Formats: sequence, C-alpha cells, structure tokens
Amino acid sequence: MTRRALVTGITGQDGSYLAEQLIEKGYEVHGLIRRSSTFATERIDHLYLDSHVESAKLFLHYGDLADGNGLSRLMQDVDPHEVYNLGAQSHVAVSFQNPIYTADVVALGTLRMLEAIRMTNPKIRFYQASSSEMYGKVVETPQSETTPFHPRSPYAVGKVYSFWQAVNYREAYDMYACSGILFNHESPRRGETFVTRKITRAATRIKLGLQRKLYLGNLDAERDWGFAGDYTEAMWLILQQDEPDDYVIATGERHSVREFAHKTFELLDLDWEKHVEFDPRYMRPAEVELLEGDASKARKELGWTPKVRFDELVEMMVESDLELAKQERTLVDAGLKSIEWNGAGR
Repeated sequence: MTRRALVTGITGQDGSYLAEQLIEKGYEVHGLIRRSSTFATERIDHLYLDSHVESAKLFLHYGDLADGNGLSRLMQDVDPHEVYNLGAQSHVAVSFQNPIYTADVVALGTLRMLEAIRMTNPKIRFYQASSSEMYGKVVETPQSETTPFHPRSPYAVGKVYSFWQAVNYREAYDMYACSGILFNHESPRRGETFVTRKITRAATRIKLGLQRKLYLGNLDAERDWGFAGDYTEAMWLILQQDEPDDYVIATGERHSVREFAHKTFELLDLDWEKHVEFDPRYMRPAEVELLEGDASKARKELGWTPKVRFDELVEMMVESDLELAKQERTLVDAGLKSIEWNGAGR
C-alpha cells in the first residue's frame, strides 16, 4: 500500500527536503500551497521534472492555514496517513512587525489543522513543527524536552500555543500528535532573509565584487545550527514510533553569529571584519541570546544523530552561494544585470 503524506509549507526549505525524502521512501506526497500571482515552487520544481505524469508522486493543492473549512475538505480529498505541519510565518523579526497575522497562521493554523484531522480521520498521524525559539529566555543549558518555555517573540509564542494544542489533542482525543522541537537548521535552500543565508549570500557576492558591505544585528547571539536535510529525516522518524511523543532535534553544539560570519569569510579568503558592520535596525525588541539543544532522547528512541556538522554546513552553503554569485557576475559582465552595492538588504 502506498502511503500518503500531506505537507504544509512544502515550498519552504524543510518542506522541499521532506518531500524529496518521502518520495524516495515510496510515499505519495501532497503539498499545501497558497495562491499567489507568482510561482514560488523553485525548491520543489525538480521533483516534477524528475517524474512522469503516469508515475507522479507529488501533488500540490491550493489552500491556506487560515481556512479551516478548506483544510477539512483537503483532508477528505487527500485522505493522508501522515500530516506534516511545516507551514508558518517563520521569520522571528517579521513576527514583531506582523504579530496578529503571525499568530493566526502559526498558532490558530495548527489548531485548525488538528481540528480538521479530528473531524475527518483522527487516526491520521500528525507532526507539528515546533521551534527552539519557544525556550527564548532560557532557564537552563542545554535545553531538553523538560526545559520550561519562555518565548521572546510573537512567532515563539505562537509556536508554544501550537505545541500545547498538539499535546492537548493527543491527550484529549487519543490522536497521534507529535512535536519535533527543532533547533536552527540551515541549508543552501534557506531563505535569504535568515541570518546564515544572509551571511553566505553576501560574502560570496562581496568576493566577486557584487556587494560592498554586510549589515548584521546581534553578532553575539549563539545558536545550535544543523543541516535541514538531517532534521527532516528526524520528522519522519518521529511519526514512525509506536507511541506519539515530542523530541528535541539538535546537534548539541552552539556557535555565535560572529563565528558563522568569520568562518564564511575565511573560506573565501576574506577578512570578515573589513566587510561586516553592525546595524541596530536588525536588533529585536526582545533578544534570544543562546540556544543549545540536548537531543539525547532522539538519539536513544529514534536512533537519530546529525550527519552534517557546523563546518561542513557552512562550507556547503558557501559553495552553493558562490556558484550563484558567479552566475550573477556573468550577467553583470554581459551587461544584463546591474551591480547592487547596497548591502543593507542582505
């Protein structure tokens, strides 16, 4: 029997890696995407190109986590065995600027999905993408499944709400609802407004003369950074267990933004201090200073360990963005693209 999975947020970094892995495992994958005037499927387009119509394993459906009735209809139409709820307004800084929208999608979106599952088929296995940002102002280091939450942004507050709703539906309705509390995970597919990709994208452009400066906020913030492809494999493992539970997924190492920038520029034979400047506009109203996860439960119960370590992750992202910068340089040299000197947006 072919298993069916529904993935919200399928066009994002995590959704694209998860879709690839599920298809490789023989799943029929259905993705929820929002209708817009432009296509935003570049991270998963290759999954279409690599398949034929008669053997298609990926299907996309227009919908929105703000539409509870639409989610119920989708659940009936797809009849999935597993649901991976990765869809969100996932940028912490943006959540301060748009807190109500963030809460509607991140918090209530999860509740709508859980209720749609309960009303259509409560036997569906549900994965909730929880975040290390929930720990916020940490009370202990490293953080584990028993560490209290102290969220420091509208995004993080919404994620805490979603986490406890998943627990509540599990306990109240005996639903297979789980959360993976994922610490920061990056890749060449990371959005360019997230700090790691912002750094690797800018550094490679600076290397090729396409940009002069990179402006960053809190250089001292420390994070536990892993590879997104490793973390999406953990998502799948979480839904394959006999009993539903919640798991921290992390590398157990932490590095500062300053260290990430230093490593990135070093790989390009550049002195980061000559190109990086502090900009207070990128400071948040409430900062999260450090996050470091304890994934010992995942190692013991899921058999999961991260394969890609910090240095490999940075190298992977630099190599990918250097190729992208070379393509831009070629266009500039051909007069088909102008140089964007202002690094503030990077």
